Amino acid sequence: MQTKTRQNLITQIRGYSANGTTAMSDAVFTNPVTAYASSERLQLEKQTLFRDYPILMAMSCQLTNAGDYLTEDFSGTPLLLVRQKNGDLSGFINACAHRGAPVAQGFGTRGSGFTCPYHAWSYELDGRLRNIPGEEGFTCINRDDYGLKPIPVIEKYGMVWAIPNPSINLAPVDIDTYLGDLAAEYASYEFAGYHHFATQILEPKINWKMAVDGFLESYHLSVLHPKTVSPLYFTNRSTADGFNLNHRMVAVRKSFDKVEEDAELEKDFLLHTNILYTLFPNTMFVYQRDHLEIWRMFPDGDDPSRCKMVLSMYTPEAVTGDSAQRHWENNLRLALDTVEAEDLMLGEKIQRGYQSGAQEFVTYGRNEPALAHFHASLNKALGVEDSIEVRIG
Repeated sequence: MQTKTRQNLITQIRGYSANGTTAMSDAVFTNPVTAYASSERLQLEKQTLFRDYPILMAMSCQLTNAGDYLTEDFSGTPLLLVRQKNGDLSGFINACAHRGAPVAQGFGTRGSGFTCPYHAWSYELDGRLRNIPGEEGFTCINRDDYGLKPIPVIEKYGMVWAIPNPSINLAPVDIDTYLGDLAAEYASYEFAGYHHFATQILEPKINWKMAVDGFLESYHLSVLHPKTVSPLYFTNRSTADGFNLNHRMVAVRKSFDKVEEDAELEKDFLLHTNILYTLFPNTMFVYQRDHLEIWRMFPDGDDPSRCKMVLSMYTPEAVTGDSAQRHWENNLRLALDTVEAEDLMLGEKIQRGYQSGAQEFVTYGRNEPALAHFHASLNKALGVEDSIEVRIG
């Protein structure tokens, strides 16, 4: 984070501390419950947000060497990322051009390319069709038309995005324009040097947007998390700044007010805060004092009351030795326990209420500006209702 940004945030937080307040939007924001419970709304989100927008898939450290690959289909489209011999990263639809079987599973390294498990059609790392067993049965086809279908992939700032749409233009995507002024912020970090520790998948019975919502306000901390998060963070005290469709919220640790010198806060900003970036449309990028958590939320099939939450934890140094392993396992367990036992348990009860039709609207207060920004951004991208500009003062 740039020095000026840290200084401005410190000044804002000092003001909130002095006045007992937090970042405020200019108005209360209401959202129809159908945004969380409607099958029609979910289909629109799947067709638009999870096909036409850049989806953060991984960090560069997960694909460091030629032949390194990973697969996933959380977006609804089977995807394959692979590091090329020249160092570039490529993305493909993970489906054999013959009969559609996935040519790779999970993650790993394939120096010699990919082979379909159905009829053994094989492909080079760059997606070109290499071999067809019994090729005499396919003499009429043009081999150039039967490679793996490419998708746009963007790698920058140690982060990897993909657009899960095989029919979209493959022209380079300007991720800096997509990030807005956040691009300079990410450029100042050194995430390319981080190390992947673990990935866990949760499958709560809630809408995927409710899974995002839980990260977007500090108003609930003392009530829902009295023994886990509340002892560490101030309730209802956080900054809020929008960057195009994306957002940054800074939650404030209670240690912040114990530091008298701004210069010390500036130097150790992460020790006294927690930076939560909403990377549109579905990712919470949580920068902690000593590690990085990336939470990605996806619809789970066609049920608006089901989702998948994919948590990946990254550490600034490689984890070696039993002591370090136990330390990071404990950190991962704490994050999962807090979310599962508190946020998601209550969230499932809320979702059942939404599905029942008992409530028409949900309300985001002026002190919950990140929520308002997120849902206004969704409305804008989807072209639903009247989008509003969320101003924060």
